[in-house]
Amino acid sequence: MMRILRDRFLTSGNFEVINQDVLKMDLNKVICENKKEIIKKAKIVANLPYYITTPIIMKLLEEKLDIDTITVMIQKEVADRLTAIPGTKNTGAITYAINYYSIASNVLTVPNTSFIPKPEVESEVIKLEIRKKPPVEVENEEQFFRIIKLAFMQRRKTLVNALSNSEFFESKSQIEDLLKSLNIDSKARGETLTIDQYANISNKVKKC
Repeated sequence: MMRILRDRFLTSGNFEVINQDVLKMDLNKVICENKKEIIKKAKIVANLPYYITTPIIMKLLEEKLDIDTITVMIQKEVADRLTAIPGTKNTGAITYAINYYSIASNVLTVPNTSFIPKPEVESEVIKLEIRKKPPVEVENEEQFFRIIKLAFMQRRKTLVNALSNSEFFESKSQIEDLLKSLNIDSKARGETLTIDQYANISNKVKKC
């Protein structure tokens, strides 16, 4: 494919093929170097390998690249989770991360009949518009995402039980008191909380 692409665009002055592992390369360096001379706005458009969709998207978001949008085709089941509104159906831990860094929307569904051979799953094109500023203010991003991850490690458990064995709390009563102070039901599951509620929990944890 490298040879075919280079031959196909041999006479194009604005096309470059980079043959590297996207999870290992310094994308920010590539974008910054080209922004100075060639492009005004950087966008990422890709048909992602489905088995490493999440690591790639999280790398693009967590490295806070100088980009405007990310438009990718991924497995529909994963797309539904990424574009869900936190606290609603299909919510997963990654839903909050996507919502924190971007505004996600569905572009179009791609049926499995569009491919040869036909896969078992349907696909979805989604678009992530990178936020200039997160929708919530958190004092410690690492702690914020750690609490969310813990809440989803055992989805069937209530938030109190999910966090009870964590490094943030000494007892269930401590968690219950915190949730009560934030007007959050002590019987609530992690998947029902809004991103604002997680931000409030994270910002108050160190004060418990």
